[in-house]
Amino acid sequence: MIVERSELHELVDALPADQVVRVLADLRRLLPSPATEPVWPPVFFGMGADKEGRTDLSMSVDEILAGGFGSPRS
Repeated sequence: MIVERSELHELVDALPADQVVRVLADLRRLLPSPATEPVWPPVFFGMGADKEGRTDLSMSVDEILAGGFGSPRS
């Protein structure tokens, strides 16, 4: 492994300047992408708005469930 790594270093050092960008892009494609920090809150977070446009759903969950959440309406 050490021999191959040394050869790689030598080859990189011997590259013409105009080839460095292309070779660098190829090498980056071979490597796994770095782990990113999760974003909080995620894009979808919570229930959003109901059909009537209410957005206080999480604060009014008891009232909503008592009113028949999910039951057919007339």
